[in-house]
Amino acid sequence: MNRITKISFEGEKIAINGKPTYEGRYFEGKLVEGLLFNVRAVQAIFDDENPETRELWRYPDTNRWDPDRNTEEFVKALPMWKEKGVLGFTVNLQGGMPVLHREFSQPWVNTAFKPDGNLKAAYLNRLQTVLDAADRLGMVVIVGLFYFGQDERLESEQAVINGVRNVIEWLLEKEYQNVIVEINNECDIPAYEHDILRPHRVSELILYAKEIIASSSHRLHLPVSTSFSGGKVPVPKVLECGDVVLVHGNDQPPERIRQMVAEIRSNDIFKKRPKPIIFNEDSVDVLNLNAAFESYSSWGYYDQGFNNYRDGFQSPPVCWEINTEYKKRFFNRVAEITGYNVS
Repeated sequence: MNRITKISFEGEKIAINGKPTYEGRYFEGKLVEGLLFNVRAVQAIFDDENPETRELWRYPDTNRWDPDRNTEEFVKALPMWKEKGVLGFTVNLQGGMPVLHREFSQPWVNTAFKPDGNLKAAYLNRLQTVLDAADRLGMVVIVGLFYFGQDERLESEQAVINGVRNVIEWLLEKEYQNVIVEINNECDIPAYEHDILRPHRVSELILYAKEIIASSSHRLHLPVSTSFSGGKVPVPKVLECGDVVLVHGNDQPPERIRQMVAEIRSNDIFKKRPKPIIFNEDSVDVLNLNAAFESYSSWGYYDQGFNNYRDGFQSPPVCWEINTEYKKRFFNRVAEITGYNVS
């Protein structure tokens, strides 16, 4: 396969095809080169197999939910994001919270995994559509595997392990080199059903995935890590074995964003092996974006929305265009910082 986008790291800097992102760019005296401005787009391959909740995601013009339309419209929007300087996004095989109000019990069935950890073809087809588009555009994709409230769709811990193996092997078989693997979203959330997905054990899955990658005949490098909830920094085992540091800034003031980065950098484990620090979920608040950028860490826009095919990027049906004031504010700020197209 002729893949054209390859991610690599040079210490804390992120490089695409051997060149640091935003090469040579400074803004207001701060280094931009090597960062990865990104969007939480976890529902890009969303579906719901529960007929009782599937109606919640209906498009207003057709009065029905269509997962393929959702993915197609997402891919169509990506060039517009790239033009603004956004070079990455997160997609999840079990999605994310699809409604505004938060609850740990989730009746919808949004998972790419069968109960035994095998993968569903329809999800893989949509994921391939997304990854292929990103590869063509020179964009990086953080591919998340598991999400609390959906991980119990897998019948056992062994099924979770099977799921990790199957995803990694699929990514290797397809020869993607523009992917960062996120084992699970916010591993410290207590709602996870399977113990191996929690902070004290999730490093086992990170190391397992890395073993598969290292022993593969494809000789490709897929960075692997996991993320933590808003304001939390990784536990030592994850900080040590993860290839990147994935953190979230939800509900945090700008000063806490700076503190989180400082805490990570002051850790002896990080000092021994510096690596990119990526916020791949935060808020719509550009003040937090500024705090992250000024601290030399990458930042991810998270916009929940209202299931109205207009607002946000996480409540289906999603309008993936840059069509609201929140979205415009974020994308234009990224364009300003990166020197891309400001409108």
